[in-house]
Amino acid sequence: MKSTSIRAMPEEQLARFQTLQKGNDCTLHAISAALQMLCGAYFKPEDLIEETNRLWWRGRIFRVFPNWAVTPRMQARFVNYLAKKHQLPVKAQLLHLNPEALRKLTDEHDTIALITIYWLRKQAPPIYYDKRPKNYNEASTAGGHTMLFAAYDSFHKNSPGRDTPWGFINSWVQGGNALFWMTDYDFRKSWGIKLPLIGNHATVLIQHTGNKYA
Repeated sequence: MKSTSIRAMPEEQLARFQTLQKGNDCTLHAISAALQMLCGAYFKPEDLIEETNRLWWRGRIFRVFPNWAVTPRMQARFVNYLAKKHQLPVKAQLLHLNPEALRKLTDEHDTIALITIYWLRKQAPPIYYDKRPKNYNEASTAGGHTMLFAAYDSFHKNSPGRDTPWGFINSWVQGGNALFWMTDYDFRKSWGIKLPLIGNHATVLIQHTGNKYA
């Protein structure tokens, strides 16, 4: 499989869309990056966080609780809410893709994917930054994490020589010049966990519509 990336961007350029999260807000950082990449609309993650919290108290549920998780279905609904409110030329939908279909999305100029991985207690999948050997995901509790799929590079390895082909724009660094990477086994396993009401391979596709979305 050839090495590909979103809009054929080099890794250094993709990494510039990364913003550092401070709370349980990975989804809002991923949405901010996706909208900026897809249609040039910049929303500060902090503003999106504040808006989802404020809307929750008004009965508009775009996250489970204020300052807490955002399910994939909520992710799609919130993107469509932003599109309608700000007249953005995008629409979002929740799908359940397989890894091969996800990998092919790099050939689509008008589509970006948010993926959510999950893990059980003491089974957090390793996530590596750049080619460093350090595992940046050493959580001991069960959890989940949303990232923006950015690249597939069959030749990518971290410094011990471990194959890490799946690349993501991730909210664990501010900018930087590299993506975060996962092994094929760890990505498939964590993305493939099937949860009630969510399913497995949760993928929120955000597509540029080419005209104002309403």
